[in-house]
Amino acid sequence: MTFEPERLGQSRSDLAEAMRTLRKRAGVTQTALARRAALSQTKISNIEGGKLTPALVDVELILDALGAEGPEAEELLSLARTANTEWQDHWSSRRRGLDKKQNELARLEAASTEFRYFLLSAITSLLATPEYVRASIADVPGDQSKTVARKLERQSILHDGSKSFTFILTEQAVRWPFLSPVGMAMQLDWLASVSRIPSVRLGVIPLSGHIPEMPLNTFTVYDRRLATVETGTGALILRDHRDVTAYREAFERYETYAVFGDDCRELLSDWSEIFTRQRE
Repeated sequence: MTFEPERLGQSRSDLAEAMRTLRKRAGVTQTALARRAALSQTKISNIEGGKLTPALVDVELILDALGAEGPEAEELLSLARTANTEWQDHWSSRRRGLDKKQNELARLEAASTEFRYFLLSAITSLLATPEYVRASIADVPGDQSKTVARKLERQSILHDGSKSFTFILTEQAVRWPFLSPVGMAMQLDWLASVSRIPSVRLGVIPLSGHIPEMPLNTFTVYDRRLATVETGTGALILRDHRDVTAYREAFERYETYAVFGDDCRELLSDWSEIFTRQRE
Protein backbone atom coordinates (compact mmCIF):
# COMPACT_ATOMS: atom_id res chain seq x y z
CA MET A 1 0.00 0.00 0.00
CA THR A 2 1.35 3.42 -0.94
CA PHE A 3 2.17 5.69 2.02
CA GLU A 4 -0.29 8.57 2.01
CA PRO A 5 -0.17 10.69 5.20
CA GLU A 6 -3.61 12.16 4.53
CA ARG A 7 -5.10 8.65 4.70
CA LEU A 8 -3.64 7.80 8.11
CA GLY A 9 -6.31 7.57 10.75
CA GLN A 10 -9.03 7.70 8.07
CA SER A 11 -9.17 4.02 7.08
CA ARG A 12 -11.52 2.82 9.82
CA SER A 13 -14.58 2.97 7.54
CA ASP A 14 -12.70 1.15 4.75
CA LEU A 15 -11.61 -1.54 7.19
CA ALA A 16 -15.11 -1.86 8.67
CA GLU A 17 -16.66 -2.37 5.25
CA ALA A 18 -14.03 -4.90 4.21
CA MET A 19 -14.41 -6.89 7.43
CA ARG A 20 -18.21 -6.89 7.14
CA THR A 21 -18.06 -8.00 3.48
CA LEU A 22 -15.61 -10.80 4.27
CA ARG A 23 -17.81 -12.19 7.05
CA LYS A 24 -21.00 -12.07 4.98
CA ARG A 25 -19.32 -13.71 2.02
CA ALA A 26 -18.24 -16.52 4.33
CA GLY A 27 -21.87 -16.95 5.45
CA VAL A 28 -21.04 -16.45 9.12
CA THR A 29 -23.11 -14.43 11.61
CA GLN A 30 -21.53 -11.92 13.96
CA THR A 31 -22.38 -14.18 16.91
CA ALA A 32 -20.72 -17.21 15.31
CA LEU A 33 -17.65 -15.18 14.33
CA ALA A 34 -17.33 -13.81 17.85
CA ARG A 35 -17.40 -17.35 19.23
CA ARG A 36 -14.80 -18.62 16.72
CA ALA A 37 -12.45 -15.65 17.26
CA ALA A 38 -12.88 -15.55 21.07
CA LEU A 39 -14.12 -11.95 20.87
CA SER A 40 -17.36 -10.43 22.07
CA GLN A 41 -20.26 -10.00 19.64
CA THR A 42 -20.37 -6.33 20.66
CA LYS A 43 -16.76 -5.89 19.61
CA ILE A 44 -17.40 -7.53 16.24
CA SER A 45 -20.42 -5.26 15.74
CA ASN A 46 -18.46 -2.13 16.66
CA ILE A 47 -15.61 -3.07 14.31
CA GLU A 48 -17.97 -3.69 11.40
CA GLY A 49 -19.91 -0.53 12.20
CA GLY A 50 -16.77 1.62 12.17
CA LYS A 51 -17.21 2.55 15.84
CA LEU A 52 -14.02 0.81 16.96
CA THR A 53 -10.58 0.60 15.37
CA PRO A 54 -9.42 -2.99 15.92
CA ALA A 55 -5.86 -3.82 16.88
CA LEU A 56 -3.94 -5.97 14.42
CA VAL A 57 -4.23 -8.95 16.78
CA ASP A 58 -8.04 -8.68 16.62
CA VAL A 59 -7.97 -8.57 12.83
CA GLU A 60 -5.68 -11.60 12.77
CA LEU A 61 -8.07 -13.53 15.02
CA ILE A 62 -11.00 -12.66 12.76
CA LEU A 63 -9.12 -13.60 9.60
CA ASP A 64 -8.13 -16.96 11.11
CA ALA A 65 -11.71 -17.58 12.23
CA LEU A 66 -12.96 -16.94 8.68
CA GLY A 67 -10.14 -18.90 7.04
CA ALA A 68 -9.00 -15.84 5.08
CA GLU A 69 -5.46 -15.86 3.70
CA GLY A 70 -3.37 -14.68 0.78
CA PRO A 71 -3.56 -11.20 -0.81
CA GLU A 72 -6.99 -10.42 0.65
CA ALA A 73 -5.81 -11.09 4.20
CA GLU A 74 -2.67 -9.05 3.63
CA GLU A 75 -4.76 -6.13 2.33
CA LEU A 76 -6.97 -6.22 5.42
CA LEU A 77 -3.94 -6.29 7.72
CA SER A 78 -2.49 -3.34 5.82
CA LEU A 79 -5.77 -1.45 6.24
CA ALA A 80 -5.74 -2.24 9.96
CA ARG A 81 -2.22 -0.89 10.38
CA THR A 82 -3.13 2.31 8.52
CA ALA A 83 -6.29 2.73 10.60
CA ASN A 84 -4.17 2.46 13.76
CA THR A 85 -1.82 5.23 12.60
CA GLU A 86 -2.61 8.94 12.64
CA TRP A 87 -0.69 11.86 11.13
CA GLN A 88 -0.82 15.29 12.79
CA ASP A 89 0.94 17.95 10.76
CA HIS A 90 2.29 21.09 12.42
CA TRP A 91 0.39 23.45 10.13
CA SER A 92 -3.01 21.99 11.07
CA SER A 93 -2.11 22.23 14.76
CA ARG A 94 -1.16 25.86 14.35
CA ARG A 95 -4.37 26.67 12.49
CA ARG A 96 -6.45 25.11 15.25
CA GLY A 97 -4.42 26.88 17.92
CA LEU A 98 -1.46 25.44 19.82
CA ASP A 99 -3.32 25.87 23.11
CA LYS A 100 -5.85 23.27 21.87
CA LYS A 101 -2.98 20.87 21.19
CA GLN A 102 -1.86 21.37 24.77
CA ASN A 103 -5.34 20.42 25.97
CA GLU A 104 -5.19 17.22 23.91
CA LEU A 105 -1.83 16.35 25.44
CA ALA A 106 -3.14 17.06 28.93
CA ARG A 107 -6.04 14.65 28.38
CA LEU A 108 -3.64 11.98 27.11
CA GLU A 109 -1.38 12.49 30.12
CA ALA A 110 -4.32 12.27 32.50
CA ALA A 111 -5.34 8.93 30.98
CA SER A 112 -1.83 7.42 31.11
CA THR A 113 0.31 6.09 33.95
CA GLU A 114 3.76 5.27 32.55
CA PHE A 115 5.57 7.74 30.29
CA ARG A 116 8.79 7.19 28.35
CA TYR A 117 10.31 10.18 26.54
CA PHE A 118 13.29 9.81 24.22
CA LEU A 119 14.52 13.32 23.41
CA LEU A 120 16.97 13.36 20.54
CA SER A 121 17.49 17.03 19.75
CA ALA A 122 15.52 19.29 22.11
CA ILE A 123 14.05 19.50 25.60
CA THR A 124 10.34 18.74 25.96
CA SER A 125 8.09 21.41 27.44
CA LEU A 126 7.45 19.22 30.50
CA LEU A 127 11.10 19.82 31.43
CA ALA A 128 11.51 23.34 30.08
CA THR A 129 11.97 26.69 31.77
CA PRO A 130 9.51 29.47 30.82
CA GLU A 131 12.20 31.06 28.62
CA TYR A 132 12.79 27.78 26.76
CA VAL A 133 9.04 27.28 26.27
CA ARG A 134 8.61 30.78 24.86
CA ALA A 135 11.55 30.34 22.52
CA SER A 136 10.19 27.02 21.24
CA ILE A 137 7.12 28.72 19.73
CA ALA A 138 8.67 32.10 18.94
CA ASP A 139 8.19 31.51 15.20
CA VAL A 140 4.42 31.09 15.55
CA PRO A 141 2.63 34.35 14.69
CA GLY A 142 0.17 35.98 17.09
CA ASP A 143 -0.20 36.02 20.85
CA GLN A 144 1.06 32.71 22.24
CA SER A 145 0.63 33.56 25.92
CA LYS A 146 -2.16 30.98 26.37
CA THR A 147 -0.01 28.26 24.85
CA VAL A 148 2.97 29.14 27.06
CA ALA A 149 0.77 29.16 30.15
CA ARG A 150 -0.80 25.81 29.24
CA LYS A 151 2.60 24.20 28.59
CA LEU A 152 3.82 25.35 32.00
CA GLU A 153 0.59 24.22 33.72
CA ARG A 154 1.07 20.72 32.31
CA GLN A 155 4.35 20.41 34.24
CA SER A 156 2.38 19.90 37.47
CA ILE A 157 1.65 16.32 36.38
CA LEU A 158 5.28 15.46 37.17
CA HIS A 159 4.34 15.68 40.85
CA ASP A 160 1.50 13.15 40.54
CA GLY A 161 2.67 10.20 42.61
CA SER A 162 0.38 7.80 40.76
CA LYS A 163 2.39 8.26 37.54
CA SER A 164 5.97 7.51 36.53
CA PHE A 165 8.09 9.40 34.01
CA THR A 166 11.36 8.33 32.43
CA PHE A 167 13.13 10.94 30.30
CA ILE A 168 16.19 10.07 28.23
CA LEU A 169 17.94 13.04 26.63
CA THR A 170 20.94 12.91 24.34
CA GLU A 171 23.80 15.23 25.15
CA GLN A 172 22.92 17.09 21.96
CA ALA A 173 19.37 17.74 23.21
CA VAL A 174 20.68 19.07 26.51
CA ARG A 175 23.52 21.21 25.17
CA TRP A 176 22.07 22.57 21.92
CA PRO A 177 22.45 26.36 22.40
CA PHE A 178 18.80 27.17 21.88
CA LEU A 179 18.94 30.09 24.33
CA SER A 180 21.59 32.54 25.41
CA PRO A 181 24.35 31.08 27.60
CA VAL A 182 22.58 32.43 30.70
CA GLY A 183 19.29 30.90 29.63
CA MET A 184 20.90 27.55 28.85
CA ALA A 185 22.67 27.45 32.22
CA MET A 186 19.32 28.06 33.94
CA GLN A 187 17.69 25.35 31.82
CA LEU A 188 20.32 22.76 32.73
CA ASP A 189 20.06 23.66 36.41
CA TRP A 190 16.29 23.20 36.10
CA LEU A 191 16.76 19.72 34.59
CA ALA A 192 18.87 18.77 37.59
CA SER A 193 16.13 19.98 39.93
CA VAL A 194 13.39 18.11 38.07
CA SER A 195 15.47 14.91 38.23
CA ARG A 196 14.93 14.90 42.01
CA ILE A 197 11.13 14.68 41.76
CA PRO A 198 10.17 11.20 43.09
CA SER A 199 8.02 10.26 40.07
CA VAL A 200 10.71 11.35 37.57
CA ARG A 201 13.69 9.36 36.32
CA LEU A 202 15.88 11.56 34.13
CA GLY A 203 18.91 10.31 32.24
CA VAL A 204 21.37 11.70 29.72
CA ILE A 205 23.23 9.80 26.99
CA PRO A 206 26.70 11.39 26.76
CA LEU A 207 28.42 11.60 23.38
CA SER A 208 31.29 9.40 24.44
CA GLY A 209 32.18 5.75 24.33
CA HIS A 210 30.56 3.48 21.75
CA ILE A 211 26.84 3.53 20.88
CA PRO A 212 26.31 0.95 18.10
CA GLU A 213 22.98 2.29 16.87
CA MET A 214 21.69 5.57 15.52
CA PRO A 215 18.33 7.01 16.68
CA LEU A 216 16.37 8.91 14.06
CA ASN A 217 13.50 10.55 15.94
CA THR A 218 12.23 11.94 19.19
CA PHE A 219 9.44 9.72 20.50
CA THR A 220 7.15 9.19 23.48
CA VAL A 221 5.50 5.98 24.66
CA TYR A 222 2.34 6.14 26.78
CA ASP A 223 1.86 2.95 28.79
CA ARG A 224 1.66 0.04 26.32
CA ARG A 225 -1.05 1.52 24.14
CA LEU A 226 0.28 4.47 22.17
CA ALA A 227 3.50 5.97 20.80
CA THR A 228 4.08 9.34 19.20
CA VAL A 229 7.00 9.92 16.84
CA GLU A 230 8.11 13.46 16.03
CA THR A 231 9.28 14.50 12.58
CA GLY A 232 10.26 17.86 11.13
CA THR A 233 6.73 18.57 9.88
CA GLY A 234 4.44 16.69 12.24
CA ALA A 235 3.92 13.64 14.41
CA LEU A 236 2.88 10.05 13.83
CA ILE A 237 0.44 8.62 16.37
CA LEU A 238 0.87 4.84 16.53
CA ARG A 239 -1.67 2.60 18.28
CA ASP A 240 -0.84 -0.82 16.90
CA HIS A 241 0.67 -2.94 19.68
CA ARG A 242 3.56 -4.04 17.45
CA ASP A 243 4.59 -0.45 16.77
CA VAL A 244 4.24 0.51 20.44
CA THR A 245 6.25 -2.54 21.51
CA ALA A 246 8.99 -1.70 18.99
CA TYR A 247 9.39 1.78 20.47
CA ARG A 248 9.31 0.46 24.04
CA GLU A 249 12.12 -1.93 23.13
CA ALA A 250 14.09 0.84 21.44
CA PHE A 251 13.67 2.96 24.56
CA GLU A 252 14.99 0.15 26.75
CA ARG A 253 18.08 -0.16 24.56
CA TYR A 254 18.81 3.58 24.70
CA GLU A 255 18.26 3.47 28.44
CA THR A 256 21.33 1.23 28.81
CA TYR A 257 23.53 4.01 27.41
CA ALA A 258 22.16 6.73 29.73
CA VAL A 259 23.45 7.90 33.09
CA PHE A 260 20.99 8.70 35.87
CA GLY A 261 20.91 10.08 39.40
CA ASP A 262 23.97 11.82 40.80
CA ASP A 263 26.08 10.95 37.73
CA CYS A 264 23.53 12.64 35.50
CA ARG A 265 23.33 15.71 37.74
CA GLU A 266 27.12 15.96 37.75
CA LEU A 267 27.13 16.06 33.94
CA LEU A 268 24.37 18.68 33.91
CA SER A 269 26.32 20.78 36.41
CA ASP A 270 29.50 20.57 34.32
CA TRP A 271 27.66 21.60 31.15
CA SER A 272 25.84 24.39 32.98
CA GLU A 273 29.20 25.72 34.16
CA ILE A 274 30.44 25.77 30.56
CA PHE A 275 27.48 27.96 29.57
CA THR A 276 28.05 30.16 32.63
CA ARG A 277 31.66 30.77 31.64
CA GLN A 278 30.56 31.74 28.11
CA ARG A 279 28.78 34.82 29.43
CA GLU A 280 31.83 36.10 31.25
